[in-house]
Amino acid sequence: MEELDQMQINFGEGSLLLMNISLAVIMFGVALEIKLSDFTYLWTNPKSFFLGIISQFILLPFLTLLLVFALQPTPSVALGMFLVAACPGGNISNFLTNYSKGNSALSVSLTAFATLSSVILTPFNFALWSGMYEPAALLLKSISLDYADVFETVALILGIPLILGIYVNNKKAQMAQKMANILKPISVVIFISIVIIAFFSNFDLFIRVIGWIFGLVLMHNLIALGSGYSISKIFGLNLPDTKTLTIETGIQNSGLALVLIFNYFDGLGGMSIIAGWWGIWHIISGLTIAMLWKKYNYVAKTI
Repeated sequence: MEELDQMQINFGEGSLLLMNISLAVIMFGVALEIKLSDFTYLWTNPKSFFLGIISQFILLPFLTLLLVFALQPTPSVALGMFLVAACPGGNISNFLTNYSKGNSALSVSLTAFATLSSVILTPFNFALWSGMYEPAALLLKSISLDYADVFETVALILGIPLILGIYVNNKKAQMAQKMANILKPISVVIFISIVIIAFFSNFDLFIRVIGWIFGLVLMHNLIALGSGYSISKIFGLNLPDTKTLTIETGIQNSGLALVLIFNYFDGLGGMSIIAGWWGIWHIISGLTIAMLWKKYNYVAKTI
């Protein structure tokens, strides 16, 4: 496993630029379906909203730290776990919430707020929690990361596209929907293709470590899903809101994590593989949970 701390998945400048643009376009496509009126939900239903923010930006990073202390992964792997936990919710969380019959308005509100606040909270949380695990802190210190640059990148890739998408949707709703239907699938395919090509050059090492990485990401993702579900139950949220918080916390924007890794960590092996496999696995786990909840709703109606 120590090999991962020395391994780098290298990108050419052209591929890295295309990856950055793809993620920005994905975010713009998501924002094209967000209305200003969606933010009013924050004030009419503050309990579920604030619990969602706590679950995603406080509880998940804290539980990630406990998992890292328990398993003692190599420094680069630990950094990957902390970075994924510090990212906002993933781009498919709204679809999965709607499919599972969760609270779509709450999901959209959480996505919008978490994405905007991630400009500050993602770099802050990553620095805070990774600094508490000494091996990761020492590796991070050796990299000499400039957090001002990270703030700028997150703002450019997530913040600005989100604001522009919301603006277009509120000015030209029909055009926004047509654009979203075209942009989102195309940009997702481009983004995934770039990542696959990058990992293929390190396929032998990936095969050697995938068993251990699979188990680690599985545990981490279960903790993420469980934290959203648990905090919902503890505070007595209804089933639709419970579904939403579970999905929003368990579906992380690993695409943002990969962009930051390739921009500022030179494709550091452990970080790249953790974030890359998270991007695959959280779709599988999210779809599985959404389908089970949808089936539960159907059974409940027929009884």
